[in-house]
Parts: sequence; structure tokens; C-alpha cells
Amino acid sequence: MDVEEALEFVDHLALTTTGKHLDSLQKAILRGAWDNQKYKEIAQHHNRSEKYVKEVGFKLWKLLSVALGDEQVSKANFRAKLENLQASNIVSLVGNGCIHIGNISADSSQSSKKLQSEPQEKNKFNEKTSNSEPKVHLDLADAPELTLFYNRTSELTTLENGILGRTRLITILGLSGIGKTAITLQLIPQIQQEFDRIIWRSLRNAPPLASLETDLIKFCRGGVPVPAPYPEERATTGVLPLLEYLRSHRCLIILDDVQTIFSSQQLAGNYQPGYENYGAFFKQIAESSHNSCLILLSWEKPREIAGLEGENRPCKSLQLNGLCAEAQEIFREKGLAEPEKWLELIDLYRGNPLWLNIIATMIQDLFSGSVSEFLSYDTLFLGDLESLLHQQCDRLTASEQQAMGWLATTPEPADLSKIPENLQLSRAELLNVMQSLGRRSLVETVQQNGRSHFTLAPVIREYITNKK
Repeated sequence: MDVEEALEFVDHLALTTTGKHLDSLQKAILRGAWDNQKYKEIAQHHNRSEKYVKEVGFKLWKLLSVALGDEQVSKANFRAKLENLQASNIVSLVGNGCIHIGNISADSSQSSKKLQSEPQEKNKFNEKTSNSEPKVHLDLADAPELTLFYNRTSELTTLENGILGRTRLITILGLSGIGKTAITLQLIPQIQQEFDRIIWRSLRNAPPLASLETDLIKFCRGGVPVPAPYPEERATTGVLPLLEYLRSHRCLIILDDVQTIFSSQQLAGNYQPGYENYGAFFKQIAESSHNSCLILLSWEKPREIAGLEGENRPCKSLQLNGLCAEAQEIFREKGLAEPEKWLELIDLYRGNPLWLNIIATMIQDLFSGSVSEFLSYDTLFLGDLESLLHQQCDRLTASEQQAMGWLATTPEPADLSKIPENLQLSRAELLNVMQSLGRRSLVETVQQNGRSHFTLAPVIREYITNKK
């Protein structure tokens, strides 16, 4: 077995167990391990930090250890393990893109065919059921590739505890780039053995609910086409057709880009015309009896979610905030100078990983990596952040824009009991507007003298001020 054959085998194994091929860094780690390279060498060659490469490697060895049974695969023994498996005829490559394990062959060029191990081999990722089908069925076709992930131990624990506690609907909220997708991708390997089926779908193109339900039911049925009556069943009975499968199988459904089914220029969480039935869909998932879980990833919270949440209720929300000191890893990877200034930069850009990546690139391009030179300017640079902020602020109502303009010109956190005369909003209108802006993650709440005051993050303040 040479390194290319080893990569082919592990790639097929990864596709079988996670539903995704190896990415370029994972392949680089495997090549490095095969050639006995140190993590530091691999990191330098691929312009990544040694710490990050080690984290990716740890997860890769864990995946291989579980997928191969009780084998404790590591960087040090990876090559020896595969060569021993081949020598004992447990693993062999037989040409034409085929992988042979034990007495079973599989075509590695066809991702739809699942690699299976002999019944006596333990495989926690792909355990056999009585009908010889894998226990966990994955469809992550719509999921993006996880490239970078920074420590979010407490948030991951919160999500895992919610799922293990049989929470039926979890909404992960936050601004674009804050890490909603990344944390969910990181969560899947930790909890996938709790589910029979896991599917990821993006609502980026705003599919009608009937189309989404049909797609989900088809997946739950193991790819069997959905009988004709199903799309009309809800209309005639009021019962969600998908519930039958959420009760008979424990399913994890992840819906990304949920904000695309909401209307612009309306308060947060209002559906576009023709998409109001999504609200009933979410409500029925949360309130009906089943052991499955729906995760929503969104810039803004659906309006009905607030009424479903509670300490002992099976509907939860996680407001994802920015990173703290762990965001310094971004600057190390970008090669920025003056680490003593990094925390100030993180605070200004509120620890948003995407924002920090963009700004770090700008500092490297325009200031040769000097953070202090960048911070010496009176104006807070936005650069490519403007287009990202425009996507979110362009959805605001006229009343929300008024309130944002007021907050942008108020140097101290604002008290809602002291409304300026030039703000043409009644107290009731202002309360609705502030609640909506909070649901969009566009305002920050500060406690002063036992009262809530409201302000804007420096980046958002700069954007609103520049628009005037």
C-alpha cells in the first residue's frame, strides 16, 4: 500500500461515516503522517497554525479509530495500522477505484455506495441494524465545508445537553459570520450516534414548505419516492406528514439560512407572502410528541419561537456571540504583529470570526501586519464588511432605521424611558422596534443602575453613521 492508496481508502471511509470527502488539510495531515512529518512542518507548508492542524488531526484520528473498530489510530501509528490491515487481508485495494475490506468490495468512485465492514467488526459510526442497513443515515449535501473552528466549548455543551435532554427545536441566532454554521458542523460528530437520520438543508433559495417536506420525507424513507397524497395531506388533515417519520425514527434536521423566508422592510421574523405555513411547521415540530430535533440557523428569530421557549419546554434558542481571547488564533494565522494589541481589535469587531478574518487581511495588505498603525486612525475601517452589513441592515423597516440612527448618535447606552423629541416614534412603537432589532442581533443590551440600556457595536455604529 502506498500513500495514494491509503488516502483513497481513508477518503472512502470518511465519506461513509460522515457523508463528506476529506478536505485538503485532512489529506495533507495524512500525507504528513505517512511520511513521519511533524505537525509543525505540515502547518508551515500549508500556512496554518500548528495548534489548528493538531486539532484537525486529533478529530481525524478519532474518526478513524471509531470507524475501524477498537483500533486506537494516531499520527504515530497511522501508516503501520493500515499496512497491518492490508497484510492481514482485512483491507486491500483491488484496482479500478475499488476498496476491499474482509470479504466485501465497494466502488470508491461512487459516493452513493456505502463501505461496509464484516458483522463482527465494531463500527460506532455505521452500526448495523437487523436489516443490515447503517444505523446513522447522513445527508449533508447542503452543508458547507468546515474550514476553521475556534473554541466554543460552553456553547457546544449547551447544544449537546439540549439535544440529549430531548429538546425538539433549537434556534441558533447571530449575525452573519458569527459561527452558527461552524458550531453546528462541529456538533454533528459529537451527537450523531443519538440519531438514526441526519439531514442538512439550506433555505437559501426559499423553497416552498411542501417542497421541503417532500424532500425530508423522501430522505426519512431511505430515498423511496414520496406517495402522491403526501404534499396535500397537511391541507386536508392539519397533521404534519413528516411527524410519522419523526416518531418512527430519531431524526436531526438542520435548516440553514432561515432568514431568507422572512420579509424585508418588516419587523424581524415576519414571513414572506406564501411562506406563513413555515410558522405552523416550526410550531408543530416543537409542540408534537416525538424524539427528533430540528435546528434552525438564522440571522433573526421566527416570531412564534418566543412563545414556545421556556426552562422546562422542548424549544430553546442559543444567541451566538463573538469570540474572546481564542480569536487571537485568527491573527496568528494571518501573521499579524503586536499581539498585545490583538484583544483591543477583537473587542472593536466584537469577536466575529468572519469580520476579524476580513480585517486581519486588510491589516496585512495595507499596514504590513501592524495592528497599532491600523488602530491609530480615528475612523474605524470597514472595507469589505460594508457589503455584509448592508445585507442585514437593508432588511430594516423605516422605524428600525430611525432607531438605529438615534443609537448611532448617542455616545452612551440609551435609556428607552428618555425618548428624544426628534425620534418620531411612540413609546409602543419604539418598544416593538427595539425588540425586533434585538431579534436581529443588531443592538447590544447593557445593564446600568438595574435598568436595561441599549447601544450599538462599534462596527455597526460606524456603518450607520456612514450611511447618513
